[in-house]
Amino acid sequence: MSTAKATLSALRQRIAAIEATAEGAGDGLAVAGPGRIALDRDQVDAALGGGLVRGALHEIHAATGADNIAASGFSLALALAAAPAGRPIVWVRQDYAAQEGGGLHGDGLAALGLDPAALILVKLRDPLAVLRAGGEAARCGALGAVIVEPWGEPKALDLTVQRRFQLAAEASGVTVFLLRPGARPKPDGAETRWQVASGPAAPLAMNAPGHPTFDLTLLRHRHGPPGGPWRVEWNRDAKLFKPPALLRDPAAVPRLEPAAPPAERALFRLAG
Repeated sequence: MSTAKATLSALRQRIAAIEATAEGAGDGLAVAGPGRIALDRDQVDAALGGGLVRGALHEIHAATGADNIAASGFSLALALAAAPAGRPIVWVRQDYAAQEGGGLHGDGLAALGLDPAALILVKLRDPLAVLRAGGEAARCGALGAVIVEPWGEPKALDLTVQRRFQLAAEASGVTVFLLRPGARPKPDGAETRWQVASGPAAPLAMNAPGHPTFDLTLLRHRHGPPGGPWRVEWNRDAKLFKPPALLRDPAAVPRLEPAAPPAERALFRLAG
């Protein structure tokens, strides 16, 4: 059995186990109903007509090659906002996407608000295998969300395949995010299409790294006009985007001053 077939078989077994657990749990893991996902409860949700449509296909592009990591972080943040509590997220990546954009790191996932144990990561070499595995996952109503990440512009990813993703998401209620590193935005069948760039983050106390900040542009909205740009900051605890701290209240951002030089040169002793 080839590596791709073995990986796909293992994913099917894992999905079957999740579905069996969901059926045994009863109403606690029922298929999510129709609705919208609150992103910021502000301008972004207003532009979307009340939030991101649940159980649909959404496409994410990086503004430049240097923003691939930001696009990945934004995709995961959307998946976290979409996923009901207790449900795992499936991320299907093409190997080349990982080589170009970097691997996933447990500490980085946790910093965005994801328990790494709640992530099912599938890595495949062939883009067709990636799309097939993503389709399998999209049909499982017991999942929280699905991220599908092929590299570039594979011929296998046409309007027919995107339509299948959309129909699978509508049937299962699981929201699917198509992450497109190395691809140009083109007409497709997605509910929304986003362009993402990394935004400047205000440092926290003790000069700790600030919250992830993204510059977003809504390139396509099936039920309305495009929108943006918006600069938003991800709050991992609330699972929401908010205006960056500098825009909310500049006075609330701690001012970082360089340490004052000592009055006298400290004496020290060499050991040894």
